[in-house]
Amino acid sequence: MSVNLLDKVFKHRGVIWLLFIVNLLGTIYGYIWYGNQLKYTAENYPAWLLPFVPDSPTASLFFTIALLLLLFPPKGLKGTLVRELIEALAVITSVKYGIWAVGVIFAGGAQGDVITWKDWMLVVSHTGMAVEALIYARYFAFRRMLPVALLWTLANDMVDYSAGVYPWLPSVLDDDLTEVQNLTILLTLLSAAAAWAAGPKIRRILPWQSSGDRG
Repeated sequence: MSVNLLDKVFKHRGVIWLLFIVNLLGTIYGYIWYGNQLKYTAENYPAWLLPFVPDSPTASLFFTIALLLLLFPPKGLKGTLVRELIEALAVITSVKYGIWAVGVIFAGGAQGDVITWKDWMLVVSHTGMAVEALIYARYFAFRRMLPVALLWTLANDMVDYSAGVYPWLPSVLDDDLTEVQNLTILLTLLSAAAAWAAGPKIRRILPWQSSGDRG
């Protein structure tokens, strides 16, 4: 399949709607998946830490909203800046937590943890998160808001590992927490660099949009 044909597929309105629905359902499932940890956090930590718990579904939520804004672009400078921040967060966090989850599963497996069919499901879905974010970064334009998104993601890392609300790890990785923390921060920086490289300086106009939607 040629690059031009793939480009037509990815920017087709029907394909974007399909991905929006898939990501919306995946986001809902992700929050349900984090249900036990959210309950534990609510019972043992200050309530303000709750938003920092479900990292992957929140990344998926940002990407889902970014797809919706491709379909229905906001108007005006304020709407455009909010859109660019959402797009920047969508790409950085989707790439980061897509790779992070796969890495944690395989790192646990390498130390003796049993990789189940649910883990393989997570491997496929999180790989998809990272790949789709890098594909659709070319249809976003978020470079001026990328530093803000990077600072937020680094702040999230700091809260996760200083307050102890990082995503639950396989028990075999409990004694590797420092390494996991350091690699998580490194992955944030690498994901931001990948987002910068993948995102264009000027927003591309999709077939159903007007030049006023460029932002």
